[in-house]
Amino acid sequence: MTPAVPLVLLGLVDAAFSGFRAYAGRDARIRKRRATARASLRGLATGAALLLAPALAAALLLLAAPDRSGMYDSLRAGGFGYLLPLALYATAVLLSLAAYFLLPFRASTLAMVIGLGPLTLLRPVVVAAACLGALLNGGGWPALLIGTIAGAAALAVEPAVHRRWYGDVLRP
Repeated sequence: MTPAVPLVLLGLVDAAFSGFRAYAGRDARIRKRRATARASLRGLATGAALLLAPALAAALLLLAAPDRSGMYDSLRAGGFGYLLPLALYATAVLLSLAAYFLLPFRASTLAMVIGLGPLTLLRPVVVAAACLGALLNGGGWPALLIGTIAGAAALAVEPAVHRRWYGDVLRP
């Protein structure tokens, strides 16, 4: 099994949430389902484009490696090391989202404030932990390089969406 598929899925889901976060709070309308869906799709599209960078870097590393099998094995081991912190983080986010949607209003607001708020702020720390996991799990410098590129791409989605579509919303 390769960790690429779950990593890509996590990256794309994170990109959709990043698009939503770039838009959140920019519109005072009550019914804004269409706008939030559009923002999520913008994040998804931006994330898909940015996540091509680590895929291309991995392909170049594999093509340039004298021992492609060894390079693939190290990237695979690094991918599993990268996946573990991200899977733990995604589980915490899913639990917070479930609490938000399933609990009564006050409890769901509390779940948002103590769960999703701090978890959003921890994203760069989780990416750094994932990079460290890729290195320590036997991926070596190639997995660290790909992990760093992937982490930078994931963290760049929200600012890119904000700058492209929502940066001038509050300006007169």
